Amino acid sequence: MYTAAAFIFCYLAGCINGAYLLARKWQGKDIRQMGSGNAGARNAGRELGKRGFFYTILIDAGKTVAALAAADAFLGHSALLVCAFAVLCGHIWPAPLGFRGGKGVVVYLASALYLAPASLLAAFIVLLAGWSVTRRFTVPGLIAMAAMPVSIYLLAGDVPAAVAFVIMLLIVIAAHNDFFYKKVA
Repeated sequence: MYTAAAFIFCYLAGCINGAYLLARKWQGKDIRQMGSGNAGARNAGRELGKRGFFYTILIDAGKTVAALAAADAFLGHSALLVCAFAVLCGHIWPAPLGFRGGKGVVVYLASALYLAPASLLAAFIVLLAGWSVTRRFTVPGLIAMAAMPVSIYLLAGDVPAAVAFVIMLLIVIAAHNDFFYKKVA
């Protein structure tokens, strides 16, 4: 019962969308009707500027870490993978926003920050190596994110966490390909 309550709490925390809130506050508009139509940090950066990008990351990472910390204090570490999945689901499919949210990159990375911080260092090294070859961030960034579950397994031997991060990564990738929903014009 407590795990179900924590899952619902984390889903609702995930529904807090930084880009949506900032666009409403700063411009009185729905970020999903601007630019790419995505309620994420990248679109916020394009439409709201560098401050919009930065504050969106801060809000989305903050909600993730805060929800996981609350669940950790309440339930203990055993349920945190389920809670990270719940925050991701809330971010991508927020009920208050008609199930059209962001694409989950910041939530994925913030979940790793809380649950497996060493995997972020491994991802950063992969990102730098990829960037030094391509001078671009998109493909090296995806490869770096894919390296995180591998590093979780190699560094900690934590199979459940590695599998959970693979599943979350597949959801993030699917969200980027509009697999789950189409942009409404």
